[in-house]
Amino acid sequence: MTLVTGILLGLLGAAASLAQPMLIGRLITAVATHASLVWPLIFIVALFCADAALSGTHAYLIGRAGENIVYDMRCGLTARLLRSDMSAFRRLDHGDVFTRMVTDTSLARVSLSQSLAQIVTSTFMVAGGLTLMGWLDWRLLVVTVCCLGAASVCSLLMARQVRRAAVRNREDTGVFGSRLQRVMGAMSTVKASRAEQRETDDVSGVADLARRSGIRVSALSAMLTPSINVGTQISLAAVVGWGMSRVATGAMTMADLTAFVMYLFYLVSPLALLFMSIGQFQQGRAAISRVDELASIEQEETVAPPPVRTRPGPAVTFEHVSFGYGDAAADPVIDDVSFSVPERGVTAVVGLSGAGKTTLFQLIERFHRPWQGTVRLGGVDLAHLPLEQIRTTVGYVEQHNALLRGTVRDNLTYARPDADDAAIARAVELAALSDVIERLPGGLDTELGELGSGVSGGERQRLSIARTLLQRPRVVLLDEATAHLDSDAETRLRESIDGMARECAVVVIAHRISTVMAADQIIVIEDGRVRATGSHPELLASDGLYSRLATQQLTPAPMPARAAG
Repeated sequence: MTLVTGILLGLLGAAASLAQPMLIGRLITAVATHASLVWPLIFIVALFCADAALSGTHAYLIGRAGENIVYDMRCGLTARLLRSDMSAFRRLDHGDVFTRMVTDTSLARVSLSQSLAQIVTSTFMVAGGLTLMGWLDWRLLVVTVCCLGAASVCSLLMARQVRRAAVRNREDTGVFGSRLQRVMGAMSTVKASRAEQRETDDVSGVADLARRSGIRVSALSAMLTPSINVGTQISLAAVVGWGMSRVATGAMTMADLTAFVMYLFYLVSPLALLFMSIGQFQQGRAAISRVDELASIEQEETVAPPPVRTRPGPAVTFEHVSFGYGDAAADPVIDDVSFSVPERGVTAVVGLSGAGKTTLFQLIERFHRPWQGTVRLGGVDLAHLPLEQIRTTVGYVEQHNALLRGTVRDNLTYARPDADDAAIARAVELAALSDVIERLPGGLDTELGELGSGVSGGERQRLSIARTLLQRPRVVLLDEATAHLDSDAETRLRESIDGMARECAVVVIAHRISTVMAADQIIVIEDGRVRATGSHPELLASDGLYSRLATQQLTPAPMPARAAG
């Protein structure tokens, strides 16, 4: 509505501008006939003031509408990205996503507000001016249209080239953003590998591609205005020359010639703005198409089913589940897996790297849907449960935990913003974090940097565990929860896991045998299949793979022999 109002005010301003040459012609006639100049001057001043007021209001409303458009686009894209299907999201280039969210939405704003409004008002101004010029003298109009028409055709052809160049520039800019994000996300690795210069050269190379395509856009855009100016100047020379001869023969009055020439001058700016706006609109179309591609990302849940009451019994059940990353023709990561996790107690999942352990957790969280089989939570098929219910019931601590920039308290309460101090203190104690919080300069209000910088890797992991415990979930998934902990912290965390296991189901992926030995149930995974299930003593005696894994963990590596001498 704001955009429409702004365009209407722009059209009224254009109408006020179009009336000015006619009134100035009447003023010249009044001077020639010695008539009163009061009313012509009053009308001219009133039109000037109205034109200024309408133009200012028009510019404000168009700018406001543009900001509203980019705000709606960014909010809508953010919502769709955060609710997107995990498989689709992981296929995206995150640097390119950032470019589309920030730069392309800004270009789309210009295209959908300023350029569009300018095209409408400039077209009205040009059409109105040509109509009034034809009313004054159609012969001079024919000369003007022939000169301007040739220039306009050239400008339109250039505008098409501008769009093609703009598409390429947006793609090159997206590649630059991707490369830059890749380097910034691995800064310590870059420095440790002494790869600063190589990465600088690589990023500079893609930046140069973006620079070159951007220069091409600028060059083509810069040619739009001169081409129309040449046509206007030729028209002006022809109109003044022939018009003066017509005035000399009495075929045209000086007042009409003056008004005609003023209209020709009035056309210069609208024509230039029209073709500049067309060029900007073409660039904006390239940005809009990239934004539309991002907006079409597959959603994780389009319509949430109603909550379902779960039943007593196993907390999690896998029934002949198969799944793989990619299409169904690819090799499955999980192949015909069946097992159940009791309502309470600790279940450990062990196996070699790449066996599919983490994929099991992602299926429980419904980050992905199985190709075949059924995953049940509380006896109910996950496909029939709303995501809100699933992720409230299941707490997940990832192997590579990610904390957010903000305070320790912000990170702890991220999944449960309404948690009180008592609940926070309980979660901190269960995750063996009390002494860490006491050492921090601001306690719970200590600011953390990107990805939780400011605390150690083990402390970040315990913060993630405390954040999950604060949800009070019925199922807790711990992916390598003890991987970055020292022996004392691991002991305290195992005690916390035992405490949690009395209230809910705890499923642990672990390579440390000390964590696995205390589990109530152990599931051995090999090549995406369940190889064996049982307790530590049972599996140690009956399963060769588990026995080998356990022995490697229990038997210390031999010390290297010292050289004699």
